[in-house]
Amino acid sequence: MVGLGRGAGAGILIKDAEALEALGEVDTIVFDKTGTLTMGRPVVTKVTACPGFTEDQLLQLGGSVEHLSEHPLARAIVTAAHDRKLAPLSATNFDSPSGKGVTATVDNKIITIGHLAFLQDQGVNVDDLAGEAEALRQNGATVIFMAVDKNMAGLFAITDPLKPSTLRATTILRDQGKRLIMLTGDHPLTAQAIARQLNIGEIQAGILPGRKSQAITDLKLEGRTVAMVGDGINDAPALAAADVGIAMGTGTDVAMESAKIVLLNDDLNNVI
Repeated sequence: MVGLGRGAGAGILIKDAEALEALGEVDTIVFDKTGTLTMGRPVVTKVTACPGFTEDQLLQLGGSVEHLSEHPLARAIVTAAHDRKLAPLSATNFDSPSGKGVTATVDNKIITIGHLAFLQDQGVNVDDLAGEAEALRQNGATVIFMAVDKNMAGLFAITDPLKPSTLRATTILRDQGKRLIMLTGDHPLTAQAIARQLNIGEIQAGILPGRKSQAITDLKLEGRTVAMVGDGINDAPALAAADVGIAMGTGTDVAMESAKIVLLNDDLNNVI
C-alpha cells in the first residue's frame, strides 16, 4: 500500500501489488523505440525524388495517402506536405498492412509507401535509391520509400529525436546490471545508430508487430524476468506478455490498458 501511494505521488500508476513485487525480480528490460526511447514526433528531414518526379509531387501524393493513417511516420509526411502548403488530394482504396506500409489510389495512380521489403513485395525495383537509403540509415534516419504505379518515385528520410531522459535512464539501468534490449520495426542500420547513442547492446530490428510479444515470450523461456516498456497499439500484446508491462502515459489507450504500470508523464527516469 505504501509503494502504490509512493508511485502515485511520483506520477507512476501501479495497478496491482503483484506487478510491484515482480519489479524486484526483473533482470531484463525491453524497450520499444518510437515514442518510448524517442520523442514520437518524427519529422521529414530530406525528400529525394527520382527523375520524372519533384519533391512537391512526392509530398502531395504521400500526404494524400498518409493522412488516412495514424502512424507517427505517416503524420511526419502529412506535416511536411502541410508546411509546403500542398493540399491533399482524394485517396481511395486505402490499405495498411500492419507494420509494413500503405497503399491507395490517388488521381488514378496507385501509390505505395513503406519500408524497403514492402515495396519489393509489391514488385517495385528500389535499387536506384539503395545507396542513399543506407547512408541515411547510418545517421539514424528512418527511410520510407514511395512508388507510383509500381515505379520508384523517391524516398523520405524521417528523424525522431531521443527523449531528453533516455540516455540517463538506460545508463543507470545498465549500471544496475539489467539486460537492455530494443525492439523496433525499423531497419537494422537505423536501429543500430540509435542503440549506439544509448549504449544498448542488443536490438531486434525489422520486427513486425506480431513478433514483439513472441520476443518477450522467448526471453521468458530463457528464464528471464522481463519488463516491457512501450507506448503504441503495436506494443499492447508485448506489454501483456511481459512479467511487468510499463506503458508511457502519453501513449495509446490500448497500451495503457494492457500494462500493469503506467508512467503518467513522458519521463523515462520513472522506469528507474
